[in-house]
Amino acid sequence: MQLALKYYVIEFSKYIIAFLMVLYTSLSVTTVVSNKKKLVSVCTSVQSGLMLVVIFLSFLEMTFVSGMEEYLYLFAFITLFLFFMITIVSIIYDKSDRILLNNMCMLSGIGLSIVSRLSFSKAFRQYIITLISFAICLAIPFFIDRFKYFKQLLWVYASVGIVVLSIVLFTGSKVNGANITYTLKGITFQPSEFVKIIYLFFLAALLYKYNSFKWIFISALITGAYVIVLVFSRDLGSALIFFVAYVMIVVMSTHNYIYLISGLAGGALACIVAYNLFDHVKVRVVAFMDPWTYIDDQAYQITQSLFAISSGGWFGSGLMQGRPSDIPFVNQDLIFSAVCEEYGLLFAICLLIICMCVFCRMMMLSYRIADKFYQIIVYGIGIMYIFQVFLTVGGGIKFIPLTGVTLPLISYGGSSVMTTYIMLFIVQGIVIKSRNYEQAHDERKMAPDKKLY
Repeated sequence: MQLALKYYVIEFSKYIIAFLMVLYTSLSVTTVVSNKKKLVSVCTSVQSGLMLVVIFLSFLEMTFVSGMEEYLYLFAFITLFLFFMITIVSIIYDKSDRILLNNMCMLSGIGLSIVSRLSFSKAFRQYIITLISFAICLAIPFFIDRFKYFKQLLWVYASVGIVVLSIVLFTGSKVNGANITYTLKGITFQPSEFVKIIYLFFLAALLYKYNSFKWIFISALITGAYVIVLVFSRDLGSALIFFVAYVMIVVMSTHNYIYLISGLAGGALACIVAYNLFDHVKVRVVAFMDPWTYIDDQAYQITQSLFAISSGGWFGSGLMQGRPSDIPFVNQDLIFSAVCEEYGLLFAICLLIICMCVFCRMMMLSYRIADKFYQIIVYGIGIMYIFQVFLTVGGGIKFIPLTGVTLPLISYGGSSVMTTYIMLFIVQGIVIKSRNYEQAHDERKMAPDKKLY
């Protein structure tokens, strides 16, 4: 009887998970496109329940397949954390954006689930980092709403970011040939992830006030300094994210599409230069162009990724029933391939749609913010987020060469998770600040009418 129950749970859970994921995604799309507050409120409430069921079934399947009850204990911790995060943020910050919060929690839950399947010890570490990140981020909206000097720190942002990256360049630890990590008192982290936030504040502090060619040129020089340091560190994925974010933010700020054309031309030239300067770029391009010829060496990673994606089918092989560990660096670079193999293509497509919903929501929130400084920050965070998703997924499916960047909130990596949490809570803080301002403005407009009564 127990064996039969175990078999049915393992066999049918993947179909139920896929169905619930489709339902959750449909509600996500509805919340993004709908203007009806009551409908959005109902959808977000249903989403919270669906989220917990999807994660529960994932850990239940892992428990039955592996025979390890520890997975259920980890599920209990994750459930309490996600429930607490949704509840406490909604109580403390009643003007926070629930749509963005729900999708952030769903992506975090999926990330912890797939990392748990790949490595239980790494998943527990990821959970602790996520918990610490939330504890830190809980104060960010409060700080943003009350600190009044963000706009006045232009040159502080410019200098601090370059100095931090330079320190890592000269004293950082090498990971796969790139100087991208730094160890402080036994804690290893990737500073370029945090510098992304400083860089966005620098661009916002400059472009909200200055749009002349002179200041665009100055911003290009400083951005070039950021990118050059990253290139010398061989952190080309981050350099590309900084460059694309800069071009898109400048175009958004100035509404001058000549900058877009110039950026595309400059980017193409930079790719040619990088190809000729760096051997590992050549290797990745060769693997991208003709993976099957070099399947046993240069293209081993990408071919294993493609095998994993194709073997999963629409509903996946089931958690802990595939072979994602055959993919080198699957925890960081190619976790999307592991999702495709064990959760299935239908689940993976829904995951991408949720990521798109997060991006679209940030674009909509940015459009509604009156203060250009904060508008640029929210817009920039959205651009960096979706472009990083594109780089990770595009590399894994052989749409573009591999870049070695993580999938936000899904991949294993403490710096990536913490930075993504900080950026999304910065968005929440800006939204809360904007809504508080709108409410105060409306109350001032109605004040004369109230005196009549």
